Amino acid sequence: MASSMRGGGSEHQVALLAEHLPRNQFVVHLYLTHPVGELLDRIPADVKIYSPPPESRPLITRVLNRWPGRVLRNHARFLDELVQRENIDVVYDRTFHNTLIAGHPSIRSQFRRVSTIVSPPDVALPMVERKFVELKRRRLANAYQRSNTVIAVSAAVADSAASYYHLNRQQIQVVFNPVDIAAIRAQAQQSRAKQQHPEQTAAAPNRLRLVCVGRMTPEKGQTDLIAAIGLAANDWPDDAPKLTIQFIGDGPDRANLESAAAALTGSDNTIGGHHIEFAGVVSPATPSIAEADGLVLTSHFEGMPNVVLEAFALNTPVVATQAGGTVELQADADHPTCFWAATNNPSSLADALRRFASDESGRSARITTAQAWVTERHGIDAAVQQIAVLLTPSPHKPIP
Repeated sequence: MASSMRGGGSEHQVALLAEHLPRNQFVVHLYLTHPVGELLDRIPADVKIYSPPPESRPLITRVLNRWPGRVLRNHARFLDELVQRENIDVVYDRTFHNTLIAGHPSIRSQFRRVSTIVSPPDVALPMVERKFVELKRRRLANAYQRSNTVIAVSAAVADSAASYYHLNRQQIQVVFNPVDIAAIRAQAQQSRAKQQHPEQTAAAPNRLRLVCVGRMTPEKGQTDLIAAIGLAANDWPDDAPKLTIQFIGDGPDRANLESAAAALTGSDNTIGGHHIEFAGVVSPATPSIAEADGLVLTSHFEGMPNVVLEAFALNTPVVATQAGGTVELQADADHPTCFWAATNNPSSLADALRRFASDESGRSARITTAQAWVTERHGIDAAVQQIAVLLTPSPHKPIP
């Protein structure tokens, strides 16, 4: 189950499972709340896709139907009928929206349920939902407690979920997000010519190009990066290359970000020799990440950021905030994989940008360490095997 195939981290992970789950064990179906998104092209032809039918009732009925809980109940009813009709044995609900549907008390079908929590819920739920947060928290706690298996994408997410939803921490399985390293590198190579930007074809002397990739919403922290550029420009090392920061993505915060950048830089989009630009949606973004001199992750919270894993696989050095599970992407301080900044702290991010630009050997060392890290701990085969085991009921523990 996924909300859509629009290209977020969870959607990428669902697409990976659809591609790689062994067909000698599984017949794969895909439930989408909204059957849209560029990742639909990645879903294999043997995967059946289902989604709730669009509302066709009169307007007054549709308005009444949007009282709290009614839409959710309708989705649960659709899933219940689907499970019975298609003889589904196990449901994998990837995000909390899906968990609310799959774990709805009105569902009467008997099936195994594996639920994944992708972000620290104590931060993510109040920030993303805003309305009826406490009610949703109670319902999610009940739904997770009744799941056969709960997966977290990092230890930070598991700890948060155990506390926030009152779950037994020992029963939460941590499965790191996998990366199809070979496919990502091939995609970047094949798409490079189509998506090349002027800065990529002929890098300006004494200049580094960094990309910030992600949906433009407040919790992703892109505002901090704009502020950090202004702070960094005031005390930039004389011998360090200047930066071109390219924002890739779109979202409800884009207009605010462009206004903030314009207020900082003026009509030429430049401050202190540093340049800011907005590329909009670039899909796939892997060629841009591969060609960049660095990737910047500015999130206020993260479960296990796919874009950083992709940068590791593409040998692109990373500047990242210490958000949630991101800090679990290195073994210890003696073997850094990223140039780290404090979360929600433009001053710290400005310092990380200065260190990144000034330390060429540090960038190279981090590339080597990060490549080994992603290869050893986030390979697609091992992760899919882990999840396949969790999807399969033990012969000694029948489906309830």
